[in-house]
Amino acid sequence: MVLRLSVLRQLAKNSAGSLKVKHYNADEGGKRFYVNLPRLTPQEVTDILQANEFTKEFTGPNSVKSYDSNQLASNNPIEDTRSEARCLLTNGFLMGVFDGHGGSACAQVISKRLLYYISACLLPPNILQTFLESSAPEKTAQLLETFNDKAKLIDEINKIYQASFIDFLKDLAENSTQKEFVMEAAIENAFLRLDNDISTEALNAKGKNVARTLSVAVSGAVAAVAHIDGPHLHVANVGDCQVVLGVLSESDGWSAKMMSIEHNTDNRAEVERIYSEHPPNEKSTVIKMERLLGQLAPLRSMGDFRYKWSHELMQKMVAPLYGESAIPPNYFTPPYLTAKPEVKYHRLTPKDKFLIIASDGLWDLISPLEAVRLVGEHMSGKVTLSPLRLPRKNMKLSEINEMLLQRKEGLKKKPLDGNAATHLMRNALGGTEYGIDHAKISKMLTLPSEVVRLFRDDITVTVVYMDSEFLRHCP
Repeated sequence: MVLRLSVLRQLAKNSAGSLKVKHYNADEGGKRFYVNLPRLTPQEVTDILQANEFTKEFTGPNSVKSYDSNQLASNNPIEDTRSEARCLLTNGFLMGVFDGHGGSACAQVISKRLLYYISACLLPPNILQTFLESSAPEKTAQLLETFNDKAKLIDEINKIYQASFIDFLKDLAENSTQKEFVMEAAIENAFLRLDNDISTEALNAKGKNVARTLSVAVSGAVAAVAHIDGPHLHVANVGDCQVVLGVLSESDGWSAKMMSIEHNTDNRAEVERIYSEHPPNEKSTVIKMERLLGQLAPLRSMGDFRYKWSHELMQKMVAPLYGESAIPPNYFTPPYLTAKPEVKYHRLTPKDKFLIIASDGLWDLISPLEAVRLVGEHMSGKVTLSPLRLPRKNMKLSEINEMLLQRKEGLKKKPLDGNAATHLMRNALGGTEYGIDHAKISKMLTLPSEVVRLFRDDITVTVVYMDSEFLRHCP
């Protein structure tokens, strides 16, 4: 990555002398020189990588055994978010990763709300009606048990969101008996209704809440959410977060099964879909420089209403606060964008060992197959990080010997991190064909805020482990 000399001079000024001439390529008028950043110790690297990691283990008979998650910021504040929960009135787990753009507002709000909308769509009519009759609006949290949920919404805004959600529950109750339940349609309904509510809340806001709700509606986020209920896996996504299933073959080889579809210009079917929704004379402007209207990389997202609202609404709502430039060029036939997710189903088997859900900050650096192999190696090496415990009493000596041999083999792959999401981030940032390059990862973690986005994006990773024994015996 070549940087202009003027940029690096400003970096040196901002860094109060911490930059030394040595490493970053720069040129100006044919002259080249290098800039070096302070080198981190191995422990400092580990402290940074492990700062946001989280692990949750589950007991009881279900297909989800545990999950690891982690985040590493590039933007300040970070624009990625994540959320995980267990459904309390139905069976199943929900795991989501959300990647914001144009600010963090939309991603933060969606991560707090979308799983509730999905859980509501899964309720049978009788349970939905009983819940509505017996619950006050503030008790909607009883739908989910959330994990590692530290973000808080402003009370005034939260009341608006609660009112929207209660209206949604009432609409579901009225319509739930009219048609047969289809899982894919229910998840799609949750995405689209939340997106519509974000629009309605912004358009109907008063006073201080105008700017607050509009910031959510005008910024945007892509999303990937997995619902796991026994052997049933459904994955819904809009945009370019990816979900990959790690599958172990009988010959102990790993393969990656893609459970999501990227919505960007690499997806030719997606480009053709957008062309088909607009007049032929817009073909040269609707997709330009591999972006929607020359601006937006994902071709589906939540929020981003400045690509969805009518031109009249844009003039009335967006231009007064954000300026005329906030209206995209060649904005003739909106909406140009949809929040409709693609939903894929897979029936889990004992060979399906884990699910990786991650923002494109990870996938920009490593391939899905590399990620699956890294988590697979981490599984075998991780057992060496804890004391040996026999899984059951009265084991035969031959069985214990087999365990010891496996543990000996695992010592060769002993990881630095107990958390698989951290392991993925470490290898994505510093991995080479010969192992982790400490100098490389140190550079990636010490880039100044002015240039860090040129080299890496926010990274959010969740690794969900399946219980093979449960999947082996479930009907």
